[in-house]
Amino acid sequence: MPSASEVNASMLNKVTTEQGFIAALDQSGGSTPKALALYGVDQNEFSSDEQMYDLVHQMRTRIVTNTAFNGARILGAILFENTLDRTFSGKPAAEFLWQDKQVVPFLKVDKGLCEEENSVQLMKEMPALDALLDKAVTQNVFGTKMRSVIKLANQQGINDVVAQQFAIAKQILAKGLMPIIEPEIDINSPEKSAAEAMLQTALLAELDNLADDQQVMLKLTIPDNSNFYLNCIKHPKVLRVVALSGGYNRAQANKMISENNGMIASFSRALTEGLSAKQLDESYTQTLDQAIESIYTASAT
Repeated sequence: MPSASEVNASMLNKVTTEQGFIAALDQSGGSTPKALALYGVDQNEFSSDEQMYDLVHQMRTRIVTNTAFNGARILGAILFENTLDRTFSGKPAAEFLWQDKQVVPFLKVDKGLCEEENSVQLMKEMPALDALLDKAVTQNVFGTKMRSVIKLANQQGINDVVAQQFAIAKQILAKGLMPIIEPEIDINSPEKSAAEAMLQTALLAELDNLADDQQVMLKLTIPDNSNFYLNCIKHPKVLRVVALSGGYNRAQANKMISENNGMIASFSRALTEGLSAKQLDESYTQTLDQAIESIYTASAT
């Protein structure tokens, strides 16, 4: 049986060297009803949070246990804490992903967003973060993900987002986990390009201040101008740069990803687009396989 450090080294090697993308399966309380609706599960089919989480776990289980979902094309998967506490095919979720699928497990750790201020939404306080990180370590989770949102090109707001993200990332790094920093820029922002410029400047400044033995991952909105984030992608303190679909449909997101060298996908809605709880297994597998193949191909540039 490999030791925890050997497992971590294998996961690090996979994320660093292999082609593929990261599946975002981390819809939390606020986004779950919409995710279920897109999956063909109406709100009248559940009447409590517990029933809702049971249904979304059934959705995730059908995806990750499908033969099309495996480490040949998928580098990792981001889980919600509720999923980490559950099982896939009788195994703890993170253990199943790595042992059965060779897919590296990540954990969403943020607790949602604050009200908008300075045209951004910072992350809510996370008083129980240390305990959550300890739980992740015991379950051989490789890394974490946390999301903020940027609405406009407000320098103060963007600086605040990046400062908060990196402060918490250092707490995560201290536990031996790999943080995915996600300062999402709203794709509908009328100042998206200007916000991207401010964000990259702030990110590079924080990256330059990391210790020599520290690396992070970045999860960014696909930029308006192709290869805009190359300086981040090539930065020695950045393990990988992944992209969220952010509301773009899969065809749009794939096209944009393919035009950004070195940026790989980390899609949620764009991954599950076209899947339905009502589909028969053969149709479901075909739909999922085609989705995975298209995202894998787009990420290979």
